[in-house]
Amino acid sequence: MKRAIITGATGAIGTALINRLIKDGTEVLVFCRPGSERNKDIPAHPLVTRKDCPLDELCRIENDTGKTYDLFYHLAWEGTAKGARNDIFLQNRNVRYTLDAVNAAKRFGCHTFIGAGSQAEYGRCSEKLTPRTPAFPESGYGIAKLSAGMMSAFLARQLGMRHIWVRILSVYGPSDGKASMIMSVLDKLQRGESPELTKGEQLWDYLYSCDAADALALLGDKGCDGKVYVLGSGNALPLRKYVETMRDIAAPETKVKFGAVPYGEKQVMYLCADISDLTRDTGWLPVTDFGDGIRSILRANSSDKKQKQ
Repeated sequence: MKRAIITGATGAIGTALINRLIKDGTEVLVFCRPGSERNKDIPAHPLVTRKDCPLDELCRIENDTGKTYDLFYHLAWEGTAKGARNDIFLQNRNVRYTLDAVNAAKRFGCHTFIGAGSQAEYGRCSEKLTPRTPAFPESGYGIAKLSAGMMSAFLARQLGMRHIWVRILSVYGPSDGKASMIMSVLDKLQRGESPELTKGEQLWDYLYSCDAADALALLGDKGCDGKVYVLGSGNALPLRKYVETMRDIAAPETKVKFGAVPYGEKQVMYLCADISDLTRDTGWLPVTDFGDGIRSILRANSSDKKQKQ
């Protein structure tokens, strides 16, 4: 039986990845932050085991399971919220935690380390992002992600492990953070409020979390050692179009106030993944329509509300 370890399992990608690995018959060990309210989002299943291990404990955790693992997915990262992205000391700690994760992967017997990078590693670009696109990050978060990817690859090579780095664009889905554009706009629409946004001219690439999980699972089997992959849908639409789709599905009568918020100083106006390397190496292609993904979030939110009543 194949076995995998996951950090950062409570987000949209993490929960979807666990469900995908379960479907494949993979045994999953989840490293959790003790006391986190989001631990309830970790799928409950006989193949899933939780182990308390916050990021600052990765350097000390030992394999007391009596089992050998195959894959280590490092998705966890502190300081992803907008206000913390330029806290360079916090972001620098994440680089160390990533290296700690590589060492932990070795102690648990893993042969492959897969790390979650970010489009923030590139900075602002006007063309599709490829693994070979020059990286010029403009935030502490982007600098740290770029450093973590390069240094973890170096360490994994020293330890004799395969290394794959995945620069992830905008992923949405159930269990996504409340502050994300998708979730915050949906929340306002469902409460009958009019979201205030920019003009929405940005061309953006959104990928549903289950599609992202499929890609990560395939990379665990078929990804090439030492490669960087870019993960997105491969198509970009105006942000306004995404918002209008959400409005039409969640609250057709609600007005969206486009242009009420000015663009930021370093607003990314074009964001789209070139997924040709990923498709060529694994056969992966996204399959979920944006509207269908939004409907799945609304169903999940409705289910959660019923359980709390």
